[in-house]
Amino acid sequence: MTIYDLTRALPDIATLRERCRAMAALELVISGNGEGGYFSYDPAWGDGEEAAFMENGSGDEYAIVFTADGVFGCGFDHESPMSPWGDEDTALWPGLVDGIPEAFGQLVTEPSFCVEDGVLQATAVFWRENGDTAWRTGTVEFPDGHADPDGTDYLFKILAAGTPEAYRDFAEDYYETDLPLEAIRHVWSLRPLTQEIVDALNPGLPLEAVGPRLGGAGYPGV
Repeated sequence: MTIYDLTRALPDIATLRERCRAMAALELVISGNGEGGYFSYDPAWGDGEEAAFMENGSGDEYAIVFTADGVFGCGFDHESPMSPWGDEDTALWPGLVDGIPEAFGQLVTEPSFCVEDGVLQATAVFWRENGDTAWRTGTVEFPDGHADPDGTDYLFKILAAGTPEAYRDFAEDYYETDLPLEAIRHVWSLRPLTQEIVDALNPGLPLEAVGPRLGGAGYPGV
């Protein structure tokens, strides 16, 4: 999967936002970490902006920003041959932001997403304005000889799949534990959280402890 496949696989903006919230909520419950886990969500990231994040702790990450104009997303695979660190001169891979709307221009140079000299730390970029009927990306020529040249498959596979089953497969491997699918489906659907559901995903974690964290991540009803 490349960025072109991802833009065909992603759902509409509202569904993507719900998917990102659910993944962040599951991470908060399963990890028990107050700062979140592999996935996180900030409903107050900027002025009128929300953002979803993935960080694997090994230098790979993505950010998806929901703005009043639509959505901007970027991902970075540190092993990708398209990394801006690939040459002596730090530079964004040609074409990644070709045609990006002016509404998202400031996000391309957002300091928290950039490396040296204001270069966007990204190997994949996509966007969608509210009036769009599809997700967009720049015109990119991928390097030959790489199964996942821009890291899109590795970075966005779970998000693109968009199912509780795909998330469970990831989480069971990442956290090295068995997880009940019904409990994951409950959170995935953003249904009201109960102690029973929390116990199913992380035995011994009090709902009173995780509830405020979930509320802070945009989970409804807590």
